[in-house]
Amino acid sequence: MKKLLLPLFLIIFCFHAQSQQEDEDGKRNEETGLLQNENLGKNELSINALSLIAIGALDLSYERNINEDSSWSTELWFQLSDEINDDFVRDFAITGKYKHFFSSNYARGFYVHAFSMISSGKNYDYNYDYENNISMEEDESFTDFALGFGIGGKLISSGGFKADFSGGIGRNLLNDNSPTIVGQVMVNLGYRF
Repeated sequence: MKKLLLPLFLIIFCFHAQSQQEDEDGKRNEETGLLQNENLGKNELSINALSLIAIGALDLSYERNINEDSSWSTELWFQLSDEINDDFVRDFAITGKYKHFFSSNYARGFYVHAFSMISSGKNYDYNYDYENNISMEEDESFTDFALGFGIGGKLISSGGFKADFSGGIGRNLLNDNSPTIVGQVMVNLGYRF
């Protein structure tokens, strides 16, 4: 039940944020498509604060807005801490995303996204030999390619501060040593310029 609370909270928050931003929508500049007070640019840099705090991973993102309804982004993931004891540990990943927005505001509000991810890490396997009373730990490296999708919501302040909340799920396709399912829960904080 606890695993369902965070995605449910994200969905409710995204719909609430979209409705608030639509109420604040003003007149648009016909040449740029931006709100008259929103000449902030099309580039965004951010860091996933949740993964940094919760699991000690550095997750950096660059996003480029294509138009008012879509954007693409690239994310780099580096695992900094060995404190997380899990069967699969992702050490490095590079992710590409395409986002489609459903708000009348310029590249913000509620969105859906598709992603592809190349990741590498280690698969830890624990075996116990009952005859000899020996515990064995084996680790195998993996590199894999995943495809997936997700939902999220993005808020942009009038000064360009960005808060992007999203969750996604995907499937690794190539390697038997990698986890079958990959997930992403992101709380990105950054700046649009």
